Amino acid sequence: MTEIIATVESIPQAKALLEAGVDRLYFGEDEFGLRLPTSFSREEQAELTSLAHEYGKKVTVAVNAIFHNDRIEKLPEYLTFLKSIDVDVISVGDPGVMQVMKQEEYNIPFNYDAQVIVTSSKHINFWAKRGAVSAVVAREVPRESMKILAKNATIPVEVLVYGATCIHQSKRPLLQNYFNYIEREESPAKQRELFISEPQKDDSHYGIYQDINGTHIFASDDVLLAEYLHELAEMGVEQWKLDGIFSPGENFVKIARLFVDARDKINAGTWDSNQGFLLAQKIRQLHPEVRTLDPGFYVLNPEDVK
Repeated sequence: MTEIIATVESIPQAKALLEAGVDRLYFGEDEFGLRLPTSFSREEQAELTSLAHEYGKKVTVAVNAIFHNDRIEKLPEYLTFLKSIDVDVISVGDPGVMQVMKQEEYNIPFNYDAQVIVTSSKHINFWAKRGAVSAVVAREVPRESMKILAKNATIPVEVLVYGATCIHQSKRPLLQNYFNYIEREESPAKQRELFISEPQKDDSHYGIYQDINGTHIFASDDVLLAEYLHELAEMGVEQWKLDGIFSPGENFVKIARLFVDARDKINAGTWDSNQGFLLAQKIRQLHPEVRTLDPGFYVLNPEDVK
């Protein structure tokens, strides 16, 4: 059975997502996790975990920041907290976190999430031998490469089927530095929905915001693999990720419900390519108007991915 994972922006939305059929909630706090729709308090994280378990579902907590010395010193206390509330899995990209988790009192099953560098089954299997229970595949892996990767990975792999793709992160406060330079008091927060464009390329439209982890820049087009879900199922891709960082509120819940319905029909053998096309059209109607959608790297020839 394919597992559908969805980010969460609030506790009411979490309940709606669980009732819509989502299998796993993904959340965390900015101190330890990257690019989250909301940074939740410890009390809220405990409530979200309890809520998911009440529905017989699971949670993944983001611990995928890159930890410098000042931040990693805070990690053992956070891992202790996450163990105390019985989180199912944490998402990890920094080997420093795995080093800390070698101590039994801090050990939690982890999803290997190193973003753009996870492009082969050999890479995934290396971390599987070191405790990873699943792995996030880079957004830049095309169809033909995905077939090979999914077939040879020894643990479940997670693929983004809907949501934004980060193409650059800097630890520097680049937006704040820019506003300081032009002598304007502006907020660099995600809620501003800011964009940047390349010179002489008016159609370029890169989402950008700044938080405690630095500056994050996103691809012009968000990912939508609605028309290729049956292919992912046939490949054995066991986890589909829905990222709602730029897709807020009730519409994200409706999108999640559409993916759950598609998954169920694929499992029942009642899905066809025409339904994939119709699904994509429905999602486009619910997606924020200021953001565009396409299949991203998935449909490219591997030889064209540099």
